[in-house]
Amino acid sequence: MTEIGVVMEPVPKCSSEMAIRIEDMGFDSILCPDTQNLSADPYGQLSLMADRTKTIKLGTGVTHPVTRATAVTASAMASLQEESGGRAICGIGRGDSSAAHIGKRQATTKELRDCIQTIQSYFRGESIDVGTMQSPIRWIDPNFIHPVPMDVACTGPKTIQMACEVSERVSFAVGSSYERVAWAMDTALEHTKKIGRERNEIKIGAYINLICDPNEEKAIGMARMLAGLVAHFTAMKNAPVDHLPASLQKISNSLQTEYDMKNHSSEKGSHLELIDDDFIDWFTISGPSEKCIDRLSALIELGLDHIYLLGGSPIAEPRDARLRAMVDQTEIFANKVLPHFK
Repeated sequence: MTEIGVVMEPVPKCSSEMAIRIEDMGFDSILCPDTQNLSADPYGQLSLMADRTKTIKLGTGVTHPVTRATAVTASAMASLQEESGGRAICGIGRGDSSAAHIGKRQATTKELRDCIQTIQSYFRGESIDVGTMQSPIRWIDPNFIHPVPMDVACTGPKTIQMACEVSERVSFAVGSSYERVAWAMDTALEHTKKIGRERNEIKIGAYINLICDPNEEKAIGMARMLAGLVAHFTAMKNAPVDHLPASLQKISNSLQTEYDMKNHSSEKGSHLELIDDDFIDWFTISGPSEKCIDRLSALIELGLDHIYLLGGSPIAEPRDARLRAMVDQTEIFANKVLPHFK
């Protein structure tokens, strides 16, 4: 059965309450972004969620190598693993917006690979050679704290291939169109076969832009920001676009030069003017429950082990009201769509 989780902004004095609601709705996981200039720190909120929930998996969606040393991430994740009783997931990526907002570049695929493997070594209780000394995390005992699965967010072929080689989980961030997810799955399966890794050795899933609402026009409107955000990840500066379908190549070329990073993950982004309703309908799943069930069923039939929903909120500010409204919107999916997949 495919696990279905929710990506949720970490909001102090609100996150843990919303986590209880999401667990009660029947979801399998909650991930929080680690993007210091755009949202609160995830680890404190995830620990509070762990204390107030029982079964739901909890993690980052995503952290990255840019703002935190590998030992810091390993220690934070091991703490969450212990606090939650083994429910942690380390969602990790290249650190696009987090890096951009402090004037740094995102990690390369090699840097991300090295970061993942170093964190895994720390989880196993091993010492890391840091040049002048050996660096163990002395309090992590893998016999007591089970290693946290690494879950790599992937947009392009090189990152997908790397993730298939080193991680426990791979999560595509390529939008929600069947064409794009099928391409990503084919890329992953081709590479796992090439390197001799069995399919059951790795969990493969996707971040899915989805807003369920009986009013399709309203749903598409809320999905506009999400479509721009995820399309941008396929259109990073100097990133190859040759593998993209024609409908995405055009907007990707525009986003490479016109993306409003100051308003990343915001309804105020000037780049949203580049995104029309037809593109949103293709790149996201936005509309009534019947449409969501049909489109999501097709993706799951590709063999996805897990799905992380990137939803939307009809309220922009303040943060706590935005989060509560997002969870209210998610409840429509939980009531009308989720039972179909459980």
